[in-house]
Amino acid sequence: MGTVDFSGLKMKLIASIVAISAIDLLKWFMGIEEFADAEQMDQKFFWLVVVHLTFVVSGVLMALMDWLTSRSDKH
Repeated sequence: MGTVDFSGLKMKLIASIVAISAIDLLKWFMGIEEFADAEQMDQKFFWLVVVHLTFVVSGVLMALMDWLTSRSDKH
C-alpha cells in the first residue's frame, strides 16, 4: 500500500463525488416515466444536470490547479 498525498486524495474525492452524481442522474433518468407533470420533470432534470456539471467543472479546475502548481514547483 503506497502513500497518498493531499493532492491525490483530493482528486480521488472529487472523482468519487462526480461518479455518485452521475449514478444519481442516471438513476433518475431511468425512472423518468414516473413523472406526470412535464414541467416538474424538466425542472428536476435541469437542476440535476447543473449540479453534476458543477462537480465536473470543479474537478477539472482542481486538477488544472494541481498541474499548474506541480509545474511551477519544478522551475
